[in-house]
Amino acid sequence: MKLTDLQKDMLDGKYGEGTQLAMKVQVGIGESFGAERMVPITRAHVALSNQDADLWLAEKMVNLGAKCRVSPTVNPGWCIPYFKEKNMGDEEDYAMMQRTHEAYKKLGATLTYNCTPYIDTNVPNFGEVVAFSESSATPYVNSVWGARSNREGANSALFASITGFVPEYGLLLDENRKGNILVEVEADMKTPYDYHLLGMCGDKIGFGIPVFTGLPKTISKEALRNLGAQLNTSGAYDMYHILNFTPEAQSLEMAFGGKEPERKVTITNEDFEKVLDKISLEGDREIDFAMFGCPHFTLDEVRYISDKMNGEKLKKEMWILVSSHVKHLADIMGYTESMEKLGAHIVPSTCPDQPIWKFLKGKVGVTESPKCAYYPKRRGIDFVIRDLDTCVEAAMTGRVK
Repeated sequence: MKLTDLQKDMLDGKYGEGTQLAMKVQVGIGESFGAERMVPITRAHVALSNQDADLWLAEKMVNLGAKCRVSPTVNPGWCIPYFKEKNMGDEEDYAMMQRTHEAYKKLGATLTYNCTPYIDTNVPNFGEVVAFSESSATPYVNSVWGARSNREGANSALFASITGFVPEYGLLLDENRKGNILVEVEADMKTPYDYHLLGMCGDKIGFGIPVFTGLPKTISKEALRNLGAQLNTSGAYDMYHILNFTPEAQSLEMAFGGKEPERKVTITNEDFEKVLDKISLEGDREIDFAMFGCPHFTLDEVRYISDKMNGEKLKKEMWILVSSHVKHLADIMGYTESMEKLGAHIVPSTCPDQPIWKFLKGKVGVTESPKCAYYPKRRGIDFVIRDLDTCVEAAMTGRVK
């Protein structure tokens, strides 16, 4: 790789051991992908996990004197003040999350603790080169905003934040951003939930960059969030195109770079039914709780649930996971107070794949998100997956259809 004098100095250790290690890894990644040079980034997002390996690396970089040149936003662990106030969790849980917090604070991260920064706190411009990790974030910034990021891991995104550079390969290059799979959607696409199911059709879509046709002219931010999240739950997708919607797909010729698609796939309502049968527990049963917000819910979704509840007390507890930004708005707009009285808890800065939820082990919940059902399952928490209206109704009645 051809390195600038600054990059060589980083690699030679002139900016400290932490920066040297980060640059060494970045150069190694670039060489493995045949990159010719490093390019600067303007934004980053690190998929902090508050797990053992994540904490080990963050503390290692702190001890090596690393500091972020580009301050990244970060994924959620769980919110210590919220759960302490409710007397939930134990000292081991608190200690690990506090250590994670301190490590990323010392590195110079922007402590948003939010898995959807691309909606409100870290939104890139078209063509901007960034380093984003997180399963829903990378496809959103590439596809919806037209920014440029490879599907970074949490560690490579952190190293990019420390050095301020990424190797130029993959989706940073024009020729690699073209679609190669034509996905004709014939299924009904009426709500954001339907985009969850579309994203879970990864097995049928196959590997590559899909170009979706047949979708509505207007698609909400929540639907786009859901699509990317589930594409990376059912498969591995750095980017997608939606004909006449996403900025690099104003025509099929533009989306495919003038080439014919390598294959064509049709997605129907029957495909959605097959996916749901595969990923969800059977319905027609009593549930123990409802959980939403994987990825984090928006204020519009909080408002929608509040309206749907219409002042009725829930029979089963509901957990709505949101960013601290949305939680603040919910507080000042009165949703937090009114919904809490009815059994719906608006939880900031928290992920469902965290040990703090151990009190739900062995229980059955409802959620509209396959990703929310996928990760907690390894912690002994199971879910019935249904559309949002059905889930809210289940929390109100205690049973799911």
